[in-house]
Amino acid sequence: MRVTKTLPIALLSLAATFPAFADEDDKTALCAEAEERYVDIFGAPSSEADGVVVVTMYKYSFCPPEITVKPGTTVRWVNVDKRTSHSVLSPDAEMPESDRAFPEESVEFTFLEPVDAQTLCGPHWETRNMIGMVRVQD
Repeated sequence: MRVTKTLPIALLSLAATFPAFADEDDKTALCAEAEERYVDIFGAPSSEADGVVVVTMYKYSFCPPEITVKPGTTVRWVNVDKRTSHSVLSPDAEMPESDRAFPEESVEFTFLEPVDAQTLCGPHWETRNMIGMVRVQD
């Protein structure tokens, strides 16, 4: 991946204070819709991805918004939106901002060490609160 820009850590902690969803039902419904789009595009559920953990990017959200994985796990963020591009970055995991993933494209990152890694969509974390979390635990 190439670094296209960096964000001050102070801004990242500020962004974490804003709730992404009005309630749990909204989040669940949105993520179910994102999974339907994934199946329509790729023909199988995201749980059947080839040895990676899939997080969909849909309607300015990461679905699921938080995951827990073991060190050495590759996470694949898949854009299932119809028109919007997204990127992914995580200063906590020293993950530079990815190139833009356009509809039906993906971005991958392998987490090697335990970390609580806030993940952000470069163009949408601040204006659309597109923020997720990857917890890497032994």
